[in-house]
Amino acid sequence: MPSRLYQPFYCEENVWQWLDKAAHPDSYALFITNAIQQVALWQQRLAPAGEPVLWDYHVVAVTRAAGRAMAWDRDSRLPLPHPLTGYLRQTFLPLAGPDVALAPQFRLVPTPDFIATFASDRRHMRQPDGSWQQPPPPWSPIGTGHTLDRFVDLTQPIAGVVLDLPALQQWARS
Repeated sequence: MPSRLYQPFYCEENVWQWLDKAAHPDSYALFITNAIQQVALWQQRLAPAGEPVLWDYHVVAVTRAAGRAMAWDRDSRLPLPHPLTGYLRQTFLPLAGPDVALAPQFRLVPTPDFIATFASDRRHMRQPDGSWQQPPPPWSPIGTGHTLDRFVDLTQPIAGVVLDLPALQQWARS
């Protein structure tokens, strides 16, 4: 069961809060983005039914037990948790033509590595005038400094493995 702490538009902090308190021995933070940092996700509560949301990135928790991987996305319309294979199939619909640039890539980070290396001073949520794009969470910023950008830039070696959709689907079935 995820932590009750939740703040819309702060998925990375929501996942960190839950994974930091979770006693699940096989859990991960799953960063979803791509080279242009514009990825299409269906089944998101912020979009009209049947329409995608375009996120620069999104973060969900993943757990594995008894050979079954489960996705924990509190921003999704799908049940919580949801089998990761079904989550991937329903959240990332096939893209063609110019839309293929919106296809997802993933950084799968084991919880201990995520907890040890993630930090956010929330700079990414500030407007140029210093005001908030979205209200910040009521808890203190996580960690010291700001490593979020390194997690989202899939060319940066910070933690975890970078996978495309077929590789993550294979991992979910293994």
